[in-house]
Amino acid sequence: MEKFVYDFAEGNKDLKDLLGGKGANLAEMTNLGLPVPAGFTITTAACQRYLAEGAQVEGLDSEIDEHLAALERKMGRSLGDPADPLLVSVRSGAKFSMPGMMETVLNVGLNDESVAGLSRQAGGNDRFAWDSYRRLIQMFGKTVCDVPGEEFEDALHDAKVRKGVKDDVQLDADDLKALVAAYKKVFSKHTGHEFPQDPREQLDLAIAAVFRSWNADRAVLYRRQERIPADLGTAVNVVAMVFGNLGADSGTGVAFTRDPATGESGVYGDYLQNAQGEDVVAGIRNTVPLQDLEKIDKKSYDELLDIMARLEAHYHDLCDIEFTIERGKLWMLQTRVGKRTAAAAFTIAAQLVEEGMIDLDEAVTRVSGAQLAQLMFPRFDLSASPSAITRGVGASPGAASGEVVFTASAAVRAAAEGKQVILVRRETNPDDLPGMIAAEGILTSRGGKTSHAAVVARGMGKTCVCGADEMEVGRDQFTVNGHVVHEGDTVSIDGTTGRVYLGAVPVRPSEVVQYFEGDLDPALANEPLVSAVHLLMTHADSQAALAVRTNADTGADAARARRFGARGIGLCRTEHMFLGDRRELVEKLILARTDADRNEALGALQPLQRADFLQIFREMNGLPVTVRLIDPPLHEFLPSLEDLAVQVAVAKERGEKAEHDEQLLAAVRRMHEQNPMLGLRGVRLGLVIPGLFAMQVRAIAEAAVELAREGGHPKPEIMVPLVGAVQELETVRAEAEKIIAEVVGDSGVEVLIGTMIEVPRAALTAGQIAEAAEFFSFGTNDLTQMAWGFSRDDVEGAFFWRYLELGIFGISPFESLDRDGVGRLVKIASAEGRATRPTLKLGVCGEHGGDPESVHFFHEVGLDYVSCSPFRVPIARLEAGRAAITSTGSDHR
Repeated sequence: MEKFVYDFAEGNKDLKDLLGGKGANLAEMTNLGLPVPAGFTITTAACQRYLAEGAQVEGLDSEIDEHLAALERKMGRSLGDPADPLLVSVRSGAKFSMPGMMETVLNVGLNDESVAGLSRQAGGNDRFAWDSYRRLIQMFGKTVCDVPGEEFEDALHDAKVRKGVKDDVQLDADDLKALVAAYKKVFSKHTGHEFPQDPREQLDLAIAAVFRSWNADRAVLYRRQERIPADLGTAVNVVAMVFGNLGADSGTGVAFTRDPATGESGVYGDYLQNAQGEDVVAGIRNTVPLQDLEKIDKKSYDELLDIMARLEAHYHDLCDIEFTIERGKLWMLQTRVGKRTAAAAFTIAAQLVEEGMIDLDEAVTRVSGAQLAQLMFPRFDLSASPSAITRGVGASPGAASGEVVFTASAAVRAAAEGKQVILVRRETNPDDLPGMIAAEGILTSRGGKTSHAAVVARGMGKTCVCGADEMEVGRDQFTVNGHVVHEGDTVSIDGTTGRVYLGAVPVRPSEVVQYFEGDLDPALANEPLVSAVHLLMTHADSQAALAVRTNADTGADAARARRFGARGIGLCRTEHMFLGDRRELVEKLILARTDADRNEALGALQPLQRADFLQIFREMNGLPVTVRLIDPPLHEFLPSLEDLAVQVAVAKERGEKAEHDEQLLAAVRRMHEQNPMLGLRGVRLGLVIPGLFAMQVRAIAEAAVELAREGGHPKPEIMVPLVGAVQELETVRAEAEKIIAEVVGDSGVEVLIGTMIEVPRAALTAGQIAEAAEFFSFGTNDLTQMAWGFSRDDVEGAFFWRYLELGIFGISPFESLDRDGVGRLVKIASAEGRATRPTLKLGVCGEHGGDPESVHFFHEVGLDYVSCSPFRVPIARLEAGRAAITSTGSDHR
């Protein structure tokens, strides 16, 4: 029979799939001999079975009985014993960290009788016992029975008001006993029954609630945001309780072995005396810095630092640690590889290389293109010395400005209207996740770097300032230092310094962008972050099998992309060269009624095209430049049908002549198509409009020859778009080869001719098409559109939100490549194309060329290059290196 329950001593850190991250790491710490409370883990397989069958899993009860009995023997106490009760916590723990998204219930096992026994355990500390009981009822009610948490909070607030105190620690035993009675009334009102007194019933219900929380709305939303698979399930950890709320010699805290915001070495974290762990994470009371623990309890502080060093050396990474001190005794409640900001990720990876903990390959796998993109975002320009209205804890770096909102729902509504907002809360909780995703940044008056807001924001790359405790946050305004900020007012928050400004603060380029641009202030060249980016990018480039090109249509874009590390141009769109002042020439081409008129229009366009290509070839001298012949329907270069019809009608009404507009209107009507994206465009346009492609081919060849005569080394590649049959390409190629031979002569210029694979039929007949193509470039935007039958201009706003909500998509297929469908077409075309022509060059030039996940797929398929917008070139470079390293099968940690 399948084993569903593991004692901590039976597991290890490599069993995350089965035991979840928390359970696997509790087991690892137990095996290292660290002070971990006794307990056991119910596996993710049990959760999967529970969620699939919707009932108790066969055999699970007996396994829990067996391990609970062993835990009771180890602790010398029994669950529910009125005289000397064993209490346990019931905690979630998925393979991937999902902070605050699933459920936890503390103090399971307490009831009306055992609360007195707990008091005796604590040396007659009635206040502690009743505080623990009220926490159980509150957490159990909200988590297990869906009792509104606000009602418990209101009851606690009322108790503090009656007592005339601000903090719950100022309530005495009698106050808390009365609060327990109030909580019970709230519980029975909403559930229709009394709070359960049977400890085993409490345990079973809590375990089931943790299983169910895997599919809670906030957990589902978080998984989509972080791209965590939905079928993993969560483990459940049942752990003997240790108490940080026993008085001044007790407490709870969170520690990091390095700063999760910057990566700097040191002592980082938060500590809270006389508290349980949820108080720290929730941010309901402001903590003290971890360094203060040295003055409060030096013995525990020194032991903690020793354990932190051991864990970092063992995991070879930044560790995030939760601990409790119970009357001077240190207990380790959790460790995991800590979430960090993008800057910290690069800095820590480089530091660990320098310290000899990991090699460069491993370091590159520990950072990502998404993190690099965050580092390229602008920072606030403080040259005008704006005055901050307050300052909190810089919990997640970045520069964010927006209108203030005070609820998650308001943030979601405003973002849907296209507004940028800052979500302001006293403290966030997991229910605020939709608003946190929608907001540009998060600002709280409570909490620190380890609070819910900080941890989740860092994971999402959102700017966050926590613990700005000078702020008094109300329902629709906050006040701070004489300023009243209303909902809808604009503020700016700096997630690095923690400063908060009124109004919008201007931004400046990031140091990382300046590094790539080559104009970084020399004084910043040796800064840890810049040095780390340089080290890891250099190694990624050295390992990459995929080259990275850029999509660029102008010399300026080409130059910037080259500075960013592009190794050529994978897509130069020629249609952009027909805009602006050149529209008149396109109109003449469209309105031409004779060959002479058409040739005159083409003759006027050719030198302009040649000049454009020459500028681009110069910027990419020595590197390949793939020029796509004109692709969109010609009517896109004319005014809209509706606008022209109105102009002509108005002119007629006024008795004015509108001969030119009438001719244009007739042409637009003649070319009007029900679905122009499937109509006269691409290669079809070149075959129907005589001389159009020929003009472009001649301009490309002439520009290349001119650069060669200047001493340059042009490498032009002509790409024919929208080919679906080899005969189309053969026809265009035959004409192009004659022109190229005539223009190139003995200049030494070589011009490749290939095609875009963007029509499904092209992918399925790639073996034939490769007979006439020297390269394929996958146009994955159109290929996705045609494979799915989606209009990419319409569907994202029309119904993709619903598909994402239902889980049909984890992410838009226009954002990250659909491996199963579109990816299969890419594989087929690549294999069959190279079977026909082994030297066939393969690349991709759709937006997927800059998507990290897609880059890994293209590496697996064996493409030669990816091409993307200039700004995404560094991201693709990093991911190309990561793809090569991870595909070797090296064992990295």
